[in-house]
Amino acid sequence: MAKLAGKTVALTGPRKAEEMANIVSRQGGTPIIRPTQGTMFEHFERLEEEVDKLLETPLTWAVWTTGMGLDKLMEAAREAGKADMLIAKLKQLRHAARGYKTYNALKRLGIMPDVRDDDGSTLGLVRAMREYGVEQWAGQSVSLQLHGDPAPVLVQFLQESGATWVELMPYRHTPPEPSVLAQLTDELLQGKVDAVAMTSAPQARFLFAYAREKGITEQLLHVFATRTLAAAVGRVTAAALADEGVERILVPEEERMGVLIVTLSQWFNQTEQQE
Repeated sequence: MAKLAGKTVALTGPRKAEEMANIVSRQGGTPIIRPTQGTMFEHFERLEEEVDKLLETPLTWAVWTTGMGLDKLMEAAREAGKADMLIAKLKQLRHAARGYKTYNALKRLGIMPDVRDDDGSTLGLVRAMREYGVEQWAGQSVSLQLHGDPAPVLVQFLQESGATWVELMPYRHTPPEPSVLAQLTDELLQGKVDAVAMTSAPQARFLFAYAREKGITEQLLHVFATRTLAAAVGRVTAAALADEGVERILVPEEERMGVLIVTLSQWFNQTEQQE
């Protein structure tokens, strides 16, 4: 029997949802796509302003939190005829990168980061930055690329280390359709979902913000504690779920969407064998 046979898995990420759904199906499960997060890129004019900020600001470091953010800035630079200038500027800087996708985005530009996290999390990136040496950041001018949400831990480190920084926001997260949140919470409360697979922290925040608005937070937490398994692609997403009060969270060792689904199927297989 397939490892996810008879299991319904809700996929809450808007990106690569169909790809993840195919993996769930190959594992024998039933995927349902319920995006609890929308991602909206800024208009091109706004992105070009962010490119100009990188080009015109005297910088010594660039801190990158997503590969997508770097890719969007490069795309805007190409459209504006500024790609060569931007690459030349970036090659003059030292770089800190969170996550393998960010590492790969830099590598495609011929840049190897000086600092890299070891677990795909923002906390891991800050830990690596600290281990590199707080004195290495003192008096430095840093560009800090955000991924749709504030980064208080990164900002606190830069502030404490004596660095100055400018923030880049290539895109921002937008709320999902209320009808989707209503549908998903109804399915959860009715016991129709065996697992929810989340791929970013905003997905957890938007879901529970809706639950608070409707007065069903305690009911939703009870579902996650007793029936539906919350699965998070990495530590950042898991931390967001924990902040909302979810205690039973499955996190794969490797922060990849495909690995998340495979780990989920292994969990159900092992659980059923023990029963």
